[in-house]
Amino acid sequence: MFLPKYPDNPTPSSAHTHAPADPAPVQRSLPSVSVDHKTIAALVVGGVVLTALLAAVAVTAISVAVAAVVLRSLLREQHRR
Repeated sequence: MFLPKYPDNPTPSSAHTHAPADPAPVQRSLPSVSVDHKTIAALVVGGVVLTALLAAVAVTAISVAVAAVVLRSLLREQHRR
């Protein structure tokens, strides 16, 4: 019932056609990218600005956390009195 049925032809026909023996080489070139000094300077300045912004955010977060701990300890001392 579940046995596979094989085709009667022992050699199946080739569904694929062969390419010629000596095809012409295909030359694909990538577009040239020109990188000058202005582009490099813009990337470096952008990296420096982004790093400075990240550092500013980190320092702000740390200072807010320290202020929260100080205020919490001051308020806790007021409730004990």
